[in-house]
Amino acid sequence: MPNIFARSNGRRAVGRLAAPCSIAAAATIAGPRHTQLERVARALALLGVALSVAACKDARNAYAPPPPARVEVAQPLRKPVTAFFALTGNTAAINSVDLVARVQGFLTAIDYVDGAGVKQGAQLFTIERNQYQAQLDQAKANLASAKAAEINAKANYERQATLAKQDFASQATLDSARASYDQAAASTLASQASLELATINLGYTLIAAPFDGVVTNHLVDVGALVGVSGPTKLATIVQLNPIYVNFNVSEAQVLQVKASFAKQGRTLSQAEFQKIPVEIGLQGEDGYPHQGHLDYVSPQVDPSTGTLAVRGVFENKDRALLPGYFVRVRVPIAAPKQSLLVPDVALGVNQEGSYILVLGKDNVVQQKLVKPGQRVGRLRVIDSGLDGEDWVVTEGIQLATPGAKVEPIKVPMVSESTDDAPARTP
Repeated sequence: MPNIFARSNGRRAVGRLAAPCSIAAAATIAGPRHTQLERVARALALLGVALSVAACKDARNAYAPPPPARVEVAQPLRKPVTAFFALTGNTAAINSVDLVARVQGFLTAIDYVDGAGVKQGAQLFTIERNQYQAQLDQAKANLASAKAAEINAKANYERQATLAKQDFASQATLDSARASYDQAAASTLASQASLELATINLGYTLIAAPFDGVVTNHLVDVGALVGVSGPTKLATIVQLNPIYVNFNVSEAQVLQVKASFAKQGRTLSQAEFQKIPVEIGLQGEDGYPHQGHLDYVSPQVDPSTGTLAVRGVFENKDRALLPGYFVRVRVPIAAPKQSLLVPDVALGVNQEGSYILVLGKDNVVQQKLVKPGQRVGRLRVIDSGLDGEDWVVTEGIQLATPGAKVEPIKVPMVSESTDDAPARTP
């Protein structure tokens, strides 16, 4: 301690006694020998310094409680919410057909652009036609010859019939003429059938679109021989508008839908099914922007899975949906009901169940056990346990402890998701 206040080390002493309490002590103690009066004054000064140091020490050790945590609170959002099933499904083309070569020949033309949309009846492929045109012409000639033979056989039969009535022709001659006439008529029918078959085969050389759709890339090039050992696949045409969505409903959900219909005094007929709206959303999309309706419900539950196959149909004029997409499906099952919603992040779970932290008397946090319902966007429906006037802790939840006092910042409850629009009522 004496080294601290030595004259030769005065600058260091000033630096070490930078604290306010120590500077006063240094100013008092430093100095040469003193008289009796000075020694008394120095003793009093030392006493003052000691008391000052003790006061500083007591101030440093005094406990100061931390301020209350600042949290955001909001009252539950009131709005009508439609109960619905959240399911998953896959899109499927309403029509998908392989275009094949049904007759043998060389491919002479491809009359479309790969991946282009085509109208029903549009020409897509051409197979060499000269061979089948010749067969058609030959069939026409054979038919003409058969008709001429039939006319001659008919005339001969009628002549023999007249002679037989006059007893100038025998019955055997008449029967022979009748048989010749019948054979000629049968030959005419056979020639007519051959002509129709030749016409059909000639038609197979022109492959057209059976419906409006999009044609895939061609699988066979011009000049290739097709239809040699059987039908040759040339391409596939897919109808994209409208489009199906296939999904499965569990047995419990089927019973729930039936109960909902029973409350409304309605039965699950095919006509009623087609009135039920269906909404879907793709991966990366907010909410369920695509709307359609039910189109088919399987008449039986699959016992191996306990599910019922269901299909919806959707307009797809802009081709936003392609076959094979994984989609989120939402099917409403009841009329909209006024509900209380809070942010889903405000919901906690412990051994007693789900709970929400609310602001109590004197800004003390309280814990309320609640029964959560379905999720609507970023919000969660609270079926019971929460009052509409409660202030729910929405931000700073980790700082809010039941029984602790907080500094609340009251903000409005706002829904930021497009997913919370009420679904159409079935």
